[in-house]
Amino acid sequence: MSELHPIRPRSAALRTGLTVLGALIIIVSPIVGAIPGPGGVFVFAAGLALMLQNSAWSKRFFVRLKRRWPQLGYFADLGLRRASALRRFERDRPVDKEGKKLSRFRLALRTIRDFVGGRRV
Repeated sequence: MSELHPIRPRSAALRTGLTVLGALIIIVSPIVGAIPGPGGVFVFAAGLALMLQNSAWSKRFFVRLKRRWPQLGYFADLGLRRASALRRFERDRPVDKEGKKLSRFRLALRTIRDFVGGRRV
């Protein structure tokens, strides 16, 4: 931003309110997900973004989640449009048995399989 419009930190009450709103949006997302279409995913992502931007607790929890399952953290970073996540993904993308880098689709399938199986990556 320019010097004429400095960014002011949010007050504690506003941050708390936005965090609670984000949690409520996440709770509502399965209900919206029952409606045909991908609406629940976008509603969940909006709630997650609100919580991560306004709560130190949710940031710490998200970091622990990303350390345990790095690929799930990748998808969240992608949803938050973080350029660092894209650079890190291209640098660290795993390879298959032939030595070719995995496609994003195959990587997503492998991540889901590992997550459902409870395996740490």
